[in-house]
Amino acid sequence: MPALTDIGTLILSTPEICGGRPRIAGHRVTVANIAVDFNAGRKPEDIVAERPQLTLAQVYAALAYYFANQETIDADIALDVQEFVRLETD
Repeated sequence: MPALTDIGTLILSTPEICGGRPRIAGHRVTVANIAVDFNAGRKPEDIVAERPQLTLAQVYAALAYYFANQETIDADIALDVQEFVRLETD
Protein backbone atom coordinates (compact mmCIF):
# COMPACT_ATOMS: atom_id res chain seq x y z
CA MET A 1 0.00 0.00 0.00
CA PRO A 2 1.47 3.40 -0.95
CA ALA A 3 2.36 5.83 1.81
CA LEU A 4 -0.34 8.37 2.62
CA THR A 5 0.40 12.08 2.49
CA ASP A 6 -0.65 14.30 5.37
CA ILE A 7 -2.12 17.26 3.48
CA GLY A 8 -1.12 19.51 6.36
CA THR A 9 2.48 19.12 5.22
CA LEU A 10 1.88 20.50 1.72
CA ILE A 11 1.67 24.18 2.71
CA LEU A 12 4.39 25.86 4.80
CA SER A 13 5.04 29.32 6.14
CA THR A 14 8.54 30.19 7.29
CA PRO A 15 9.76 33.75 7.91
CA GLU A 16 12.95 33.43 5.86
CA ILE A 17 11.26 32.17 2.68
CA CYS A 18 8.84 34.24 0.57
CA GLY A 19 8.56 36.77 3.37
CA GLY A 20 6.75 34.24 5.53
CA ARG A 21 3.83 33.97 3.16
CA PRO A 22 2.18 30.55 2.91
CA ARG A 23 3.79 28.57 0.11
CA ILE A 24 3.85 25.12 -1.36
CA ALA A 25 6.34 23.02 0.61
CA GLY A 26 9.65 22.61 -1.19
CA HIS A 27 8.93 25.45 -3.61
CA ARG A 28 8.89 29.23 -3.71
CA VAL A 29 5.38 29.23 -5.14
CA THR A 30 3.04 30.98 -2.74
CA VAL A 31 -0.61 30.27 -2.13
CA ALA A 32 -1.24 33.78 -3.47
CA ASN A 33 0.52 32.86 -6.76
CA ILE A 34 -1.84 29.91 -7.19
CA ALA A 35 -4.87 32.00 -6.16
CA VAL A 36 -4.04 34.68 -8.75
CA ASP A 37 -3.78 32.03 -11.48
CA PHE A 38 -7.03 30.38 -10.37
CA ASN A 39 -8.89 33.69 -10.13
CA ALA A 40 -7.67 34.54 -13.64
CA GLY A 41 -9.61 31.52 -14.88
CA ARG A 42 -6.91 28.86 -14.93
CA LYS A 43 -7.97 25.38 -13.91
CA PRO A 44 -5.78 23.43 -11.47
CA GLU A 45 -4.68 21.17 -14.33
CA ASP A 46 -3.61 24.24 -16.34
CA ILE A 47 -1.65 25.58 -13.38
CA VAL A 48 0.24 22.28 -13.12
CA ALA A 49 0.90 22.36 -16.88
CA GLU A 50 2.36 25.87 -16.50
CA ARG A 51 4.31 24.91 -13.37
CA PRO A 52 5.40 21.31 -14.01
CA GLN A 53 7.42 21.23 -10.78
CA LEU A 54 4.10 21.11 -8.89
CA THR A 55 1.68 18.24 -8.49
CA LEU A 56 -2.06 18.47 -8.76
CA ALA A 57 -2.30 17.62 -5.05
CA GLN A 58 -0.07 20.60 -4.20
CA VAL A 59 -2.18 22.97 -6.28
CA TYR A 60 -5.41 21.72 -4.71
CA ALA A 61 -3.82 22.06 -1.24
CA ALA A 62 -2.91 25.66 -2.06
CA LEU A 63 -6.45 26.33 -3.24
CA ALA A 64 -7.93 24.75 -0.10
CA TYR A 65 -5.65 26.94 2.03
CA TYR A 66 -6.63 29.98 -0.04
CA PHE A 67 -10.37 29.41 0.34
CA ALA A 68 -9.97 28.75 4.08
CA ASN A 69 -8.05 32.05 4.43
CA GLN A 70 -9.39 34.00 1.47
CA GLU A 71 -9.77 37.38 3.15
CA THR A 72 -6.15 37.42 4.32
CA ILE A 73 -4.69 36.11 1.06
CA ASP A 74 -6.78 38.53 -1.02
CA ALA A 75 -5.53 41.41 1.15
CA ASP A 76 -1.92 40.33 0.51
CA ILE A 77 -2.60 40.15 -3.22
CA ALA A 78 -4.14 43.64 -3.16
CA LEU A 79 -1.05 45.01 -1.39
CA ASP A 80 1.18 43.41 -4.02
CA VAL A 81 -0.87 45.00 -6.80
CA GLN A 82 -0.69 48.41 -5.10
CA GLU A 83 3.09 48.10 -4.75
CA PHE A 84 3.44 47.05 -8.39
CA VAL A 85 1.40 50.05 -9.55
CA ARG A 86 3.41 52.38 -7.31
CA LEU A 87 6.70 51.08 -8.68
CA GLU A 88 5.45 51.37 -12.25
CA THR A 89 4.47 55.01 -11.78
CA ASP A 90 7.67 56.06 -9.99
